[in-house]
Amino acid sequence: MATGLKGILPVLPTPFLANGDVDEAGMSRLVQFALDQGVDGVVFPGFASEVENLTTEERAGLLKIVVASVAGRVPVVAGASAADWRDVVEHGRIAAGLGIRHLMVQPPKSVGTDAAALIEFLGKVVEALPDVEIILQNAPAPRGSDLSPQAIVEIIRALPHISYVKEETLPAGPAISHIIAHAPESLKGVIGGGGARYILDEYARGATAAMPALEIAGEHVAIDRALAGGKRDEARQIYVRTLPLLVLQAVYRMRLTKHVLARRGVIGGVGVRAPTPELDAAAIADIDANLVELGLLASEAA
Repeated sequence: MATGLKGILPVLPTPFLANGDVDEAGMSRLVQFALDQGVDGVVFPGFASEVENLTTEERAGLLKIVVASVAGRVPVVAGASAADWRDVVEHGRIAAGLGIRHLMVQPPKSVGTDAAALIEFLGKVVEALPDVEIILQNAPAPRGSDLSPQAIVEIIRALPHISYVKEETLPAGPAISHIIAHAPESLKGVIGGGGARYILDEYARGATAAMPALEIAGEHVAIDRALAGGKRDEARQIYVRTLPLLVLQAVYRMRLTKHVLARRGVIGGVGVRAPTPELDAAAIADIDANLVELGLLASEAA
């Protein structure tokens, strides 16, 4: 399998001001934080960006800020999922106009799970956007379509412009193994999801990148680098230390992400638009205790 996007590619959250508007300055700070942590690329918008709660104008404006802030230092992956292929193409054209070469697409559930229907849907996108590389996102139900690995292989064989697969069904491991074992040479890589909660298994099976949330990007980068250097024990030690926080992140999602980023001084607001469980005092105390354990928060502040 050819090489391509590798390493840690966090999905950037969308920061909001106290009045609910998007925080453009905060978006720039998030990108700089990601770069400071040594990430290998950034993704925007995605599920963790509350993309379903952003207007077309907001997502386009924020994507422009992301590209300007990155300034060519790492790849930018633009999320372009939509219910209608025409909207996917429009998102893709906006991204391409900013110089973005990688487009991530989660096929809508309305298309179903039949490979032929998915090839038709994605084929229209590929035909309209021949100069971009597509990352096929396979998210689990209920948000995603839970495509079978057999269907994914059929799709990527039919559409060589699909250069990557982001596989995050549960369990993702066996699907990653199947895709890699049967992938055509046109597939450049398989990317793990699931908040990096399964990163050791994903990498052991041949995944070469992961798209977690942003709040502990430095730890995820350290895991990636340790694995790349053959230091599996070191990678596992870091991984085990992150798990308590990642278990909480699976429940509180972007509320936890923004709380941690605020604690780390990256953003000021912690508001969300997406329906997400509230953080009460006990949950905050638990999260902060984990940050202390990770060395990301002084104990007297917890």
